[in-house]
Amino acid sequence: MKKLLTIVTNLLFLCIVGFVSGQDFKPKTSSELYHDLQRLNFLGNVLYVAAHPDDENTRLISYLTHKTHANTAYLSLTRGDGGQNLIGTEIRELLGVLRTQELLAARGVDGGQQFFTRANDFGYSKTPKETLQIWNKDTVLSDVVKRIRAFRPDVIINRFDHRTPGTTHGHHTSSAMLSMEAFDLAANPEVYPQQLHELDTWQPSRIFFNTSWWFYGSQENFKKASKNGLISLDIGVFYPSLGRSNNEIASLASSKHLCQGFGRLNSRGEEIEYLELLKGESLEGQDIFEGINTTWTRIPEGDKIQALLLSIEKNFDFTNPVNHLPDLLQAYTLIQQIEDKFWREQKMEQIIHLIKEISGLHLAFETNTAYATPGEKINTSLKLLARNNPFISVKKVQIEGAKMLSSIIEKSLELNKNQTIGIPIEISEKASPSNPYWLNQSPSLGMYQVEDESLIGLPESPPAVSAEILLNVGDIEIPYHLPLVYRYAKPDKGELWERFKVVPPISVSLSNDVVLFSNQSAKEVIVNVKSFAPNQKGEISLYLPKEWKVEPSKQSFELAQEGKQISLKFAVSPPKNTTEAIATIEANVNAKSYRKNLVSITYDHIPTQRVLMPAEAKFVRLDLKKSGEYLGYIMGAGDKVPESLEAIGYYIEEIDASTLTSSMLKKYKAVILGVRALNVIEGLALKKNELLDYVSQGGVLISQYNTANRRGNNRISIAPFPLNNSSDRVTEENATVKLLQPNHPVLSFPNKITEKDFEGWVQERGLYFPNRWDKSYIPILEMNDQSEAAKQGSLLVAPLGDGYFVYTGLSFFRELPAGVPGAYRLIANMISLGVNSSSSNLLEKY
Repeated sequence: MKKLLTIVTNLLFLCIVGFVSGQDFKPKTSSELYHDLQRLNFLGNVLYVAAHPDDENTRLISYLTHKTHANTAYLSLTRGDGGQNLIGTEIRELLGVLRTQELLAARGVDGGQQFFTRANDFGYSKTPKETLQIWNKDTVLSDVVKRIRAFRPDVIINRFDHRTPGTTHGHHTSSAMLSMEAFDLAANPEVYPQQLHELDTWQPSRIFFNTSWWFYGSQENFKKASKNGLISLDIGVFYPSLGRSNNEIASLASSKHLCQGFGRLNSRGEEIEYLELLKGESLEGQDIFEGINTTWTRIPEGDKIQALLLSIEKNFDFTNPVNHLPDLLQAYTLIQQIEDKFWREQKMEQIIHLIKEISGLHLAFETNTAYATPGEKINTSLKLLARNNPFISVKKVQIEGAKMLSSIIEKSLELNKNQTIGIPIEISEKASPSNPYWLNQSPSLGMYQVEDESLIGLPESPPAVSAEILLNVGDIEIPYHLPLVYRYAKPDKGELWERFKVVPPISVSLSNDVVLFSNQSAKEVIVNVKSFAPNQKGEISLYLPKEWKVEPSKQSFELAQEGKQISLKFAVSPPKNTTEAIATIEANVNAKSYRKNLVSITYDHIPTQRVLMPAEAKFVRLDLKKSGEYLGYIMGAGDKVPESLEAIGYYIEEIDASTLTSSMLKKYKAVILGVRALNVIEGLALKKNELLDYVSQGGVLISQYNTANRRGNNRISIAPFPLNNSSDRVTEENATVKLLQPNHPVLSFPNKITEKDFEGWVQERGLYFPNRWDKSYIPILEMNDQSEAAKQGSLLVAPLGDGYFVYTGLSFFRELPAGVPGAYRLIANMISLGVNSSSSNLLEKY
């Protein structure tokens, strides 16, 4: 028994990874089980390496999993925190959580595993030199080496080319450079020796570059290029037993990256992937595992296991696969005896899962609540159903992360009859709230901080509460790890689930992430307190530096019921001079303090995520003047620009692009198109006449950035004069900005813009700047990254009739929510175009 429980512990993190894709409670078909058996009989591993979520080649991952049957994983160096969000307003850390779940959903389709390093996606970088300066290169390299030692890939495949710095995202090239370096270092016992307390050194056999037309500039160029020396794989292979081709599976996996706009049509038929051998053992043919023993004879104990399992594979009973259970159980006992811990754990996880599925076992550990607080008692239940095997019983149950309040007796499962075992539990008073482990400490610009080294690289935090259940299958004891889940249904969505979380009893937040003061007048600031447990009584305080005046300094609150929220008002007076400060909120209840805001991320394509973020906001005293009050906003891919403009006194009305007319726009001082509006709103370009008619009659139309199409026409469709978009960008947030037209109204009224207004910007200056435009446009600013030519396309203004058309790639969608004063002053000037400072008929507030 002690050995079995040790096995359970050793398998814990492996099962956590496998659980993600298996928690949809959908049993597998016989054909899918046959594929799992083939994978069990293949002793070979592939690690695919790139920089971000959606960089991975799902076609190749699916091919290696389903055709080659290799144990395949994707190592994404970052979680994509610095990207854009096509479906919502989450950016930075919250976007990283969303994209992590999209990656896990993709792996659930293509069959791969998912790992990460601690690198923080700080935004677009043009060179690996800059990337590795901002990342801690040695730390990220140690994470790559650790993953190689832990996963023991025979083959590594890089998505990007390590030899072409400056031709793509610096993160991309860096991922390949670090992978190449780690390929050699992982076998050296003098490199990161602290890892060798738990792991062994490992030397992969080969490392490849997964090249494609993208690296040649166009499909035409790639067709002309010599393919000598490249391995070619037709990843469009059809799997008759699954009824799908490989690229169909890959398309479904890739389409999980919805926040990046990767929803796409399925593809079918022949499709060739190319691999270039970079290092390692030479090849004679097209098999990346050539010369590598991938059979059970790779390990000393493998002969007997192979004899059993290959016989099952050769004579697989698709009609009633449970007939193979006696041989699988015998193989299971042999796999337990494998001396090599790596192969023992990998193959134990695989065969345990296969035995469960072949037995028709449904196992779930459920509760009727999504969360509980430390010290709380809740009811949970084990749901068990043996649909294909009458010889299964529950021998023992242990709960991790909570105290069992009842004992479990051994219980036999009757064939195809549901069994529910109620287990009341108590969450420990000392339990830490659930949170993505990489967000428990404040990150630096380039790195996340992780105290528990055992978690480094895992996609998610371990479950807050789980059940370790020991089953007798026949006369063999087999352990299963079941995270506690909240499973529920909605009438319009069907069955849903999310992992159970431990949450603090109190969540505190400010109504606004940024509070702006354009003068010395006091502002009313709303602090929200929400209870996640009954009878919460205490005090709430708003802390700011002493030059800011807060009245009252603290307030009492009482929330009798769970789920209730109260909003408390504080009056805040800013200092006389321009300054910035971080305000923090603290609730004190029963001698305990709470300083976190519990944020939910809810989308249909991922389980609901609950993230604890610091309860703080940026307070800014700035010198700001503005003209015009009433604005129209056409939301694009999703941003927080409207909320940011409301924070400085504008009234925002969101416009439905499909119904807009030129007459309905007359009431607005300016109309602003959200980020990527032209990319994501079908038919917006057809409203060009209405929009430009509004401009001609004295309106201001401001278009924020749209992405450029590398292969198509990049003409800005609603522009009044020819304007061509490009992929030009300035990624250095501190890049020098030259004012080309300092006396132009956009730089002089009502706020005098100077170089100082470009201080304190975050992540970047801007992106997707136009690179060609008609002489009707006036370029306002000039900027560039180091060692690059100056770019003048970040802010272009064109008069049209009595109004103005403005196109800007400046990252207002980042700068405004971050409370950057100069960004507010500049966009106020853009909105004010056409208003004379001495005019007596400025638009009155609606």
